[in-house]
Amino acid sequence: MSDLERLHRIKYMIQQRKCVPRDDFLDELEISPATFKRDLEYLRSRLKASIVYDRFMGGYKFENPDHVDKIEMPGLWFSEKEATALVLMQHLLSSLDQGGLIGPHIEPLTSIIDGILGQSETSAKELRKRIKVIGLGSRKNSIENFSEIGAALLKRNRLEIDYYSKGKGEDTKREISPQRLIYYRENWYLDAYCHMRNDLRSFAIDGIRSAVLTNKKAQEVAEKDCHEHFAESYGIFSGKATQRAKLRFTPEHARWVAGEHWHGQQVGSFDKEGYYNLEFDFNQDPELIMDILKHGSGVEVIAPASLKNKVKAELEKAIANYS
Repeated sequence: MSDLERLHRIKYMIQQRKCVPRDDFLDELEISPATFKRDLEYLRSRLKASIVYDRFMGGYKFENPDHVDKIEMPGLWFSEKEATALVLMQHLLSSLDQGGLIGPHIEPLTSIIDGILGQSETSAKELRKRIKVIGLGSRKNSIENFSEIGAALLKRNRLEIDYYSKGKGEDTKREISPQRLIYYRENWYLDAYCHMRNDLRSFAIDGIRSAVLTNKKAQEVAEKDCHEHFAESYGIFSGKATQRAKLRFTPEHARWVAGEHWHGQQVGSFDKEGYYNLEFDFNQDPELIMDILKHGSGVEVIAPASLKNKVKAELEKAIANYS
């Protein structure tokens, strides 16, 4: 943590909690008493921050809380338009984070941005009130595991995880080398090299029941190889494509589907009757079948036959529920 970031964190902690014991600063900022003393002196003498120690409450607080926003913190020089853009990005990111994974980590940014905008007509709170992101289908995730995963990604170390696969209904212990974190369809996934399978795999974060950071260096996989491995698959299922899907959408459904992104290497075209034909390669089909079924009678599977038969069987099962 840089000196500048530490100063912002001290201001933020007092601003949020009103009164903060010295040991909380030492623990959360991971600094020595001498460093905290120097930072406190800098805030008081150079930045005119009215930070005092309250013996009755047992911590540090602002003597005049109304003047907190007037403290001119160094190093951040944003115009109102730039600060407004930061508000929008921060709020959208928070709104997408339905599982509460990264919210606690970007709270300091929220406080800093609000301070930058200050008393401007376009306040941060007003902007956030006018933006609404509705996330559906998100699952509860573990903030603790998310922190471990983030540390592994940054330090480039391996993780030992206990993983529960919903598809197979089984628990396994694995050693993995994290490569990248993916936010896909309202949920978080970790692309990693699995040392048990000796191959790349995608792990749902909510399926990682425990994660322990090790001292072993992660096995690096080139970005090009990661992209090729996951680009040929459909949805979150990884692996080299073995089949090619051919779908035909009615003119009514084509109005929406023609503008949708189903696959990184998809090929789409309209025929003379206004039907939309969509083709792409895939490996596993569970997620693909779900996406096809949501279009009901508005889509027909042309190929492969195995996919056509699976979709037909699912539709027959659905009809049986109402007979």
